This record gives sequence, structure tokens and C-alpha cells, in this order.
Amino acid sequence: MLEKIKSSKDIKSLSPSDLYKLTEEIRNTIIRTVSRNGGHLASNLGMVEATVALHKVFDLPNDKLVFDVGHQCYAHKLLTGRYEQFPTIRQYGGISGFPNRNESEYDVLNEGHSGTSVSAALGIAKSNKLKGNDNYAVAIVGDGSLTNGLIYEALNNCSNEKLNLIILVNDNEMSISQNVGGLHKYLTRIRTSKKYFHFKRGIEYILAKIPLIGKPLAILCSKIKNFFKRMFVKETFFEALGLDYLGPVDGNNLDKMITVLTEAKKRHCCCVVHMKTKKGFGYEPAEKNPQLYHSVSPFDDEKGAKASDKYTFSDAFGDIVCECAKNDNKICAITAAMCDGTGLCRFAKEHPERFFDVGIAEEHAVTFASGLAVNGLKPVLALYSTFAQRVYDQIFHDISIQNLPLVLALDHSGLVDGDGITHQGIFDYSIFSSLPSTVIYSPENYAELSSVIKKSLEYRSLSVIRYPKECEITGYDKDVKFISGEDALFSYTDGADSCDILIITSGRITYNAYCALELLKEKYSVGILKLIKVFPIDDEVIVKFAKNAKLVYILEEEIKSGSMAEKICFAMSTNGLSSKIAVRAIDGYINHGSLCDLYGECGFSKDQIASEIENLAKDVLNG
Repeated sequence: MLEKIKSSKDIKSLSPSDLYKLTEEIRNTIIRTVSRNGGHLASNLGMVEATVALHKVFDLPNDKLVFDVGHQCYAHKLLTGRYEQFPTIRQYGGISGFPNRNESEYDVLNEGHSGTSVSAALGIAKSNKLKGNDNYAVAIVGDGSLTNGLIYEALNNCSNEKLNLIILVNDNEMSISQNVGGLHKYLTRIRTSKKYFHFKRGIEYILAKIPLIGKPLAILCSKIKNFFKRMFVKETFFEALGLDYLGPVDGNNLDKMITVLTEAKKRHCCCVVHMKTKKGFGYEPAEKNPQLYHSVSPFDDEKGAKASDKYTFSDAFGDIVCECAKNDNKICAITAAMCDGTGLCRFAKEHPERFFDVGIAEEHAVTFASGLAVNGLKPVLALYSTFAQRVYDQIFHDISIQNLPLVLALDHSGLVDGDGITHQGIFDYSIFSSLPSTVIYSPENYAELSSVIKKSLEYRSLSVIRYPKECEITGYDKDVKFISGEDALFSYTDGADSCDILIITSGRITYNAYCALELLKEKYSVGILKLIKVFPIDDEVIVKFAKNAKLVYILEEEIKSGSMAEKICFAMSTNGLSSKIAVRAIDGYINHGSLCDLYGECGFSKDQIASEIENLAKDVLNG
């Protein structure tokens, strides 16, 4: 059945039994595909029935669905003409694992970060009203996003608005409603049933037909109903803000979801529909361990996924900070709903009184850290690089201007496979290197990571440490010459203090530079200068190793604008160096694919680096 669904309109005429068959096909397709490609599984399985109901009730794409974060959009993609492309999800050249407006008219925005949906949907609903059409905007919000402050700014602007805006809150982990007791459960049960809505609409219709007194009587009855409701049932947070509220409803019950969404649509106002779903619904391994299946690598769908036993930079970071904290009771660790993802679970167990998970509230995390710091503590904040983009103002105002210490650990820096354009960690250097008194480190291995963490904990201002999500690269020989322990700089010069061609690089991509050197060293005198401290640039070290080089090739896994390369070029120019300079960095937004594919796209493979250097060398060395 699923292969026949070419657009949202194709499910309008399906019978209830066919719709249930469709949900099973969608669920099986998602499990089969994610087990092969990897991706977000548990949240998508929990959203299948709700997504089918949304496509059944609303007139898409005239009505707009705005996903918060967006990693729960797999069923949506399958219902909007992308069934044949679905096996390519998250693969290089294939469809994205997040909504992408370049893929389909059904994808409203390129989503990927939390907290944005209600603001965007409110803007769409307002513009619909201004244009005089009756289309709907639906924001689909996970309960985790309700810890993000932007949501509340948006909700505050939704209050008492007569707009065709529906906010669908997916509650799959925490309780939102504070109502308790048997009466509440009874009212919840009847308030989300077809009989209740039909009875309610019927009474309103009959009263409205009574001449003169009908309409006032209907209003009076509504007020009396609401009075008694408030006597026995506590008002929800959403209702206190002036929004209509329906629920909670079983989000994994297709019939109930269709009923409640149909009712919400009839209200023509800002309405919150609170649904409760089960992560991993319909796939027992994911139901039992939704955290493991939130974002999962390829696995055997019959045997289920296993937790990775690979030791990564995240694990190393967590262990190093934890060990440091044993000897320094001023060290505190902060994360934004990413305890596992940032490697801080051990710290949370061993130092629970000094561990703070603030939820998806990165901006709050930074200003909270400033409060810890101003009172003499040493805060360490671990974020994914892509989510740290949100905190520039707080870093600027509450840390940098105050000259307060903060260790900002940026996990998933550099290119990131799978998640794509919204998750690439390639902007943090250019963002944070604009701030005075900041130092930025880019360690290549765990030993360097340990060294720079210890340095950073003693630094009295902002220290940024950027590292990738993978394991360190081992198994290749390096002629390592120590240059300056004070600045944490090293060089690979292949036994020489000077060279015709100097490659300047940092972090993970140093391995590719070294492999390129191996391809080139028979023909050319090539050296590698690896910077561990990448900001501020040490002019003396750059001059020392670049002064005799005829070609300086800067290799950087960052966006070119505002990059380390720009700062090196400035240092060379102001010191009168006349070497030919070439820069290999990232020029624009990067989509999804494996790291190998992304490296190839950016010209970062060892063969591409060697080939480019050789072509440049022919002109420079023979000129």
C-alpha cells in the first residue's frame, strides 16, 4: 500500500482498516531502513500514528507542518512521495534525515535545532490571516523542546489569538499536565472521545437556533461548564496562557488522534493538543531501551542494536574531567540534555552534586555557568558544536566581558556524518575567535585532549576545546618534534627544520595531511606544522617555520570565513613573508553523508590534498 502513496492526498479516502495497515507498513519500513542506514528510530516509531492522523485531517501542503528539531519526520517523508527515495535517507546524495525544503513542498523549513517550531508556525498562521486564507499551521513539538526558552517566548505571543494555529505536544517522557485524581482521568477520557465532541457541538447548534436568547444562553452554558471544570480540574499551563487545550490523548491510537485533531481544527484559535506517545512503539527492543535507539548506528533488526564499545573523544573528555574533579572540588560539569552524548555520565554518577543537566537550554547553561564562576567555581560546559552556535550572546555578555572562566567543550566539531546541514560543527572557530581573551584548542588525540583540558581549567577566561565525535586515529608513525609546550604546538618536519612546502593544520585532519606528506615526500621537501592551540595564532611559531617555505598550504576542517587560515595569512603578511599561500577549507553549507563522502566533497582526502599540493608545487617551485 505504501508504495502507492505519492502525496498526502492519497490517504484521504482510505478506510480505517487501511489506515491501520498503512501505519504498520510505515513502521516496518522505518525499522528496516534505519537498521541498514542508521538514524533516529525510537522517536520516529512513536510518531507514526500521529503523522498519519495529521495527513488525514489537514490539507497539506496548503496547511503547513512545522517540526521541532525534525528528527521525527520519517513517516512524514514516506507519506509525501519519497517512498522510493527512502532507502537513501542520510546517505550521500540521498534524502535528509530532517525536513529539508529543497526536497519537497511538504517540508516547510530545514529543521535540526530545538525550540523553533512554535515561533515559525505562529509566523505562518499570522501571514495566512493577513493574506485572508483559512490554511492551518501545525507545530509538532517534543516534550524535550519545552525546556527551551524560545518556546515560551513564542507561546507568550500565541495567547488569546484567533489564529488557525495548532501546537501538537508530543509527551513521550515527562508529565506536562499537573492534573491528578480520578475526576481528572474521567474528564480526560470523555473529553477526547467522538461522543463528547458530537454532543458538545449538538448542544451548541440547538441553542444557537433559539431566537433572541439562543446565543447568550450558549455563552452562559459555556461559562458555567468552565466554572465547574475549574472547580474540580486544575487549569493547565497552556490554558493559563490563554490557549485552548485538548488532551492528553493517546498519540499511538490513530482513531483518537484523528478525532482530537479534527476538533482542534474546528476551533479556529491557538490550540494545544497534548498527546502521550511511547518511544519505539511497535518495536520491542526500542520500547525497552528508547535511549539506545534515539540515534542508532546500523544494526540487525532481528537481533536489535547493541551499545557501541568504541572509546571516543566524548568518553575521553568525560573521563579526564572526572579525574580532574577528584582533586579539585571547584570543578562543575554542565550539559544541555546530552549527558550520554557528551560523555558526562560518569561525572554525573561520581560527582552528582557538581553535575547539572539544564535540559535543552544552552543559553541558560552559559549564564548559569557565569554564576558558578563568579562565585569561585570552575564550570565546564559540554555542548555539540552545532548547538553552541546559539550561545554567542551569553558567551559575549556573561562570560567574556566579565572575564570569567569557562571551559566550553565542543563535541562533534568539524564535519559530522549522517545528520547533515544543520549539524555540521564547522562554524564554532569563526564565531568564538571574535571574542577577546579567548583561547581555542583543537587536539588531535586523547593525550592532547588531556593536556588542554588541564590548561583550560587553570585559565581565567573563556577556553574553547573543539574535538570530533569519533575515536582518535592511531596506527601511523609520526616524527614528532616538540616546538613549544607553552603554546602547545607541534610539528612534523620529516627530519628537517625547514622545508620547501609547509602544511599547517590542526586536529583530526592532521592524519590526512600526514598521509599526503607520505605521497609527496619522495619528490618534495614537505613539512607539517600542527597547531593544538589554534587561537590566538602564535606569530613567532608561524614565522619560524614558514619563513623558508616557498609554498604554505593551510588545511582546515572549518568554514573559510573567519577561519584559522585567515589569521595565519594575516600573521604572515604583517611579518613580511612572501611565501605562496594556498588554503583548503570549507566554503559553504555541507549536507549529509559519510565522513569519507564529505571529505571527498571538500577536497580533504589524502589523494586530493597530495594532488592539489603537487599541482601548486609545479608552479611555485619551478617558477
